[in-house]
Amino acid sequence: MLERVQADDSAAWDRLVTLYGPLVYQWCGRWDLQECDRADVFQEVFQAVSSHIGKFRKTQPGDTFRGWLRTITRNKIHDFFRRLGREPAGEGGTAAGLRLTQFPAAGGDEPAAYDDHAERGLFLRALELIRAEFEPRTWQAFWCTAVDDRPAKDVGDELSMSPGAVRVAKSRVLQRLREELGELSG
Repeated sequence: MLERVQADDSAAWDRLVTLYGPLVYQWCGRWDLQECDRADVFQEVFQAVSSHIGKFRKTQPGDTFRGWLRTITRNKIHDFFRRLGREPAGEGGTAAGLRLTQFPAAGGDEPAAYDDHAERGLFLRALELIRAEFEPRTWQAFWCTAVDDRPAKDVGDELSMSPGAVRVAKSRVLQRLREELGELSG
């Protein structure tokens, strides 16, 4: 998908925003931005992505699109708070200065629980995007083994499939998920 986004394919852009938009919105929400401010920062993030997507490269192990996007989001949130500091405060003052002091350094990691939750949301959105590409029984075999962690034999008995066919179904869906997220996820 990254190659299609870099080639300015509008369907790929829609898919990218569908996958990663909620994640960016969550990251903005962690800093208590008001709804309208979140929307502004969100727009700035994807404008920056659009302007610089051609420069994104995985040059080192661990380089991911998600990490690159997180850095852009942090920078845009930081820019937002910096602008607040230069603009006159609204009546009643503002807590932006306090929130800015809580802002992590550019290389700081998020708490593992939050990161796990955000990652799970990303994968669930990707799964929903590809679900229609599979027969219901294939999808059910995948879901029962990969998500519900049930043995292939039990799932096969339930779906009238051999354990091998269940494993093949799981493999096909996982392969498609890797293709969908491939270069974008880490």
